[in-house]
Amino acid sequence: VVHLVESGGGSVQAGGSLRLSCAASGSTVNMNYMGWLRQAPGKSREGVASIDTIGRTRTIDSVKGRFTISRDNAKNTLYLQMNSLKPEDTAMYYCAADPYSRDHLLPTSYSWWGQGTQVTVSS
Repeated sequence: VVHLVESGGGSVQAGGSLRLSCAASGSTVNMNYMGWLRQAPGKSREGVASIDTIGRTRTIDSVKGRFTISRDNAKNTLYLQMNSLKPEDTAMYYCAADPYSRDHLLPTSYSWWGQGTQVTVSS
């Protein structure tokens, strides 16, 4: 079992930046794949970005050039640097991890989840 705890959310104005962190504990050797997902009010949860153990990343088109996912395997920590934030980025952001090779931009592809951290962007 992997335990994930997100931090770094908050309220910012459009154009601002936030850096989310996700600290992992437990069976971290199984965290071959990690990702950030988000869920806005009234919408389905969606994948934002994913990363494997050697740093290969995938990012959805709506955040490309603005969001960067990274991980520090020595610290068992996942990051999401979010720049040029827009009101439509407002959502609860979740960290997730998984041991298997599958499409990690799909919320159904993850075995373990954090509790989430709220990001609110005002115009």
